[in-house]
Amino acid sequence: MNWSVVLFGVWPYIALAVFVVGHIWRWRCDQLGWTTRTSELSEKRWLMWASPIFHLGMLLVIAGHALGLLVPPAATAALGISETAYHMVAVGAGVTAGLVLAVGVVLLVLRRFILRTRLRLVTRPGDVVVYALAVVVVAFGLWATFAANVAGPGYDYRETIAVWFRSIFYCQPQVDLMASAPWQYQVHVTAAWALIAAWPFSRLVHVWSAPLGYLTRPAIVYREQP
Repeated sequence: MNWSVVLFGVWPYIALAVFVVGHIWRWRCDQLGWTTRTSELSEKRWLMWASPIFHLGMLLVIAGHALGLLVPPAATAALGISETAYHMVAVGAGVTAGLVLAVGVVLLVLRRFILRTRLRLVTRPGDVVVYALAVVVVAFGLWATFAANVAGPGYDYRETIAVWFRSIFYCQPQVDLMASAPWQYQVHVTAAWALIAAWPFSRLVHVWSAPLGYLTRPAIVYREQP
């Protein structure tokens, strides 16, 4: 069996299908469970630091991945950005965003599994899976970046991984490009698709329930009881 085809040509479509169908099932059958299941009442001091750092890091990482994977070199060249300049900015910003996210993940893991043991009582198996996958994705993403672009000679992922990623949505996955990438990137990508597949069955669904209504609703006035 050609595992490259399975991991980089089949697994992404399975993960995407589970992601879409899983969300539909969750919304139709478990709307009351469509929540973060916050543990703030059990522990707040650590969460006050861990949650903002994690969410900031996640936003930075998503933005960086979107630019790196979806914007081809021809587009940045047309804007007058040289490949050298792009590489320096991308590596610097990527390492910074990854470290911020890593700190957030570490704080959340410490809070839930080590420092506040009572939180284990409200931890579900799905939470453990998501935390484990998040650790793997972040760890190998940073490892790949440091090994290839900081300590190593550099790796142009826009000519391989980015092209492979876009080819998935053309329904013509260029498996060879991903198979030729450093193995740290391969683990990072495989675990990321697993996280996407697990998404609809975890607390991550709260991402789609951003309280935008708070921006337009009338102000709530509190009055003291006479």
